[in-house]
Amino acid sequence: MTEFTPIASTVGGALIGLSAVLLMAWEGRIAGISGIASRLLPPYADSAFLSRLGFVLGLVAAPLVYVLATGNGVLQTVSSNLPLMAVAGLLVGFGSAYGSGCTSGHGVCGLSRLSIRSLAATITFMATGFATVFIVRHVLGA
Repeated sequence: MTEFTPIASTVGGALIGLSAVLLMAWEGRIAGISGIASRLLPPYADSAFLSRLGFVLGLVAAPLVYVLATGNGVLQTVSSNLPLMAVAGLLVGFGSAYGSGCTSGHGVCGLSRLSIRSLAATITFMATGFATVFIVRHVLGA
């Protein structure tokens, strides 16, 4: 069972929103992680490389800062099934490329800009997530 954490969730959501607003205000860029990460790799080379790198490093550093600030570990369960993880990673990469963005880009930034494409994408991945949880928990019994 997943623990209900309204305060941590609210603070986390506010920080995500703040980072998206600041990135748009300072760089004129949308905070979609797939777009930011993909532009760290060749053939992209422009003046925004350092800001993209800083954004991604901030994502990596955030759990470390949390541990230092609270003394609590970050609990995350990751499958040890490497073939499953490889397929999942490829599907996520394909989905974000095919869907013109990732969940963070569509769900946080696209919806706030009233994008119809982002609304369709968000409805699709939320419905898929709900269906997956239902199947795993109630049909497969995991």
